[in-house]
Amino acid sequence: MTRRLRMLIGGGGMIIFVIMYAILAMALADSRPVQQANLVVQVLCYAVLGLAWVLPVMPMILWMEGGRRKPKG
Repeated sequence: MTRRLRMLIGGGGMIIFVIMYAILAMALADSRPVQQANLVVQVLCYAVLGLAWVLPVMPMILWMEGGRRKPKG
């Protein structure tokens, strides 16, 4: 598979994933347990929800790059 095709498929997949994740994160952030929690729990919840999308997207980014790691240095 060419790099261009991997980028197209991966980019489309990431856009769809981020849209679906944003809807889910908004629903969780607006849920009653989060809204009734104290300020510290709310801030932690928002921080986790704001950063959690990165973990599922990283394998897609590595696949889009061709699975090759660049040498360090």
